[in-house]
Amino acid sequence: MSDVNKHNLVYFENASMRGLYADLDEWQRTNGRRFLSLTIHPDGGTFCCIALTNPAEVVITSVDGHNHAAVSRFGLLAVATND
Repeated sequence: MSDVNKHNLVYFENASMRGLYADLDEWQRTNGRRFLSLTIHPDGGTFCCIALTNPAEVVITSVDGHNHAAVSRFGLLAVATND
C-alpha cells in the first residue's frame, strides 16, 4: 500500500481570506480530495491554514479489536483476523 495515504496534513497561507479560500478551492479541484477539518489563524500579515484531509483508507475493526478490514474509496482491500 502506498505511503501517500498516510500523509493527510496540508499547510496553506495567503495575505487575505479570499485568497486563502481560492487556494483551498484550487487544491481540492486539483487533487480531487476533501478536507476533514481546517484551522485558520492570522499570523503576522497573513492567514495560515492547517488542513487535515480525508484519508484514502480506513481500517475497520470488530468491537474486540481482533478482526480488521482495510477499506479504501475503491472498496475492500483486505480482511485479517488476529485469532
